[in-house]
Amino acid sequence: MSRPFLKMNGLGNDFVVVEARSAPFAPTPEEVRAIASREAGIGCDQLVSIEASDKADAAVRFWNADGEEVGACGNASRCVGWLLMEASGRDQAVMETQGGLLTATRAGDRIVSVDMGVPGLDWTDIPLAEEMDTKGIELQVGPIDAPILHTPGCVSMGNPHVVFFVPDIETAPVVEVGPMIEHHHLFPEAVNVGFAQIVARDRIRLRVWERGAGLTKACGTGACAALVAAHRRGLTDNKATLVLDGGELTIEWRESDGHVIMTGPAQVDFTGILP
Repeated sequence: MSRPFLKMNGLGNDFVVVEARSAPFAPTPEEVRAIASREAGIGCDQLVSIEASDKADAAVRFWNADGEEVGACGNASRCVGWLLMEASGRDQAVMETQGGLLTATRAGDRIVSVDMGVPGLDWTDIPLAEEMDTKGIELQVGPIDAPILHTPGCVSMGNPHVVFFVPDIETAPVVEVGPMIEHHHLFPEAVNVGFAQIVARDRIRLRVWERGAGLTKACGTGACAALVAAHRRGLTDNKATLVLDGGELTIEWRESDGHVIMTGPAQVDFTGILP
C-alpha cells in the first residue's frame, strides 16, 4: 500500500511525517533506518507517525534514525501540532505521546508553542543507574585532576538528557564526547548529550548529540533540558533564547505550574509517497 508522507523540519531538525490514522503503520527498525537513510532513503533525523487517538486530536509516535522508537521529540511535536491546527482551523491541538499529552498552540505565522509538561528531575526519571543529585551528577571526561568536562545536569523531557556546561561551544568536543556519553553505563536507556554555553542570563548557545541520531541542527527537548539544567544551577533566568545550529527557540520554565514551554518555527519541505 502506498502511503503519503510530509518532509518537515523544525530549525533544520528534519522529519518524515506519515499519516497513519486510516491504516496502521508499524515499521520495523530496518524499515525506519531505510527511510531515514540520507544516501538510499528519504533522509531524516526522526520518523514520525500521526495515528488515531480517543484522548487527543491525534496520537504521535517517534522513531530515531537508528530504528529505535522513543517517547518524545520536541521539534517534531511542534511540526505535528502545526499540521493538526492547519487541518482543524483551530489555534490549539492536543497530541497523545508515550510521554503523555502535549498541547500545541499557535504563536504566529508558522510559529508554534508546545507545552512540554513538567521536567523529570529525580534520578529515577532520567533514569540513572545509581542514585545521584541530577542538578550535578558525578561524571567527568578527561584526566581526574583536570577534567575537560564535569558535573553535568540531568533532566528528563520524556526522554533522557545530560547537559554539560562549556566555556566555548566552538571548541566543545561534541562529536568526540557525545557518542561516548550516549552509551555510558550511568544511562541504562542511553542519553541525549547537550553542550551548553551560557552567553547571558537569557541566552544559551547549545549543541546536542542526540541519542540514536547523532549531531542534529536542533533538538527541541534538548533545548528544554538545557534551560532547566541552567536555571536549576542559577546560571540563567527561567526564560531564555536557545541558539542552536539551525536557529533559535524560546524556552520558558513556567513558575506558575512548573511546565516547560517551547516556542519556535515549523516548516514543510516537500511531500511524497513512501516506497
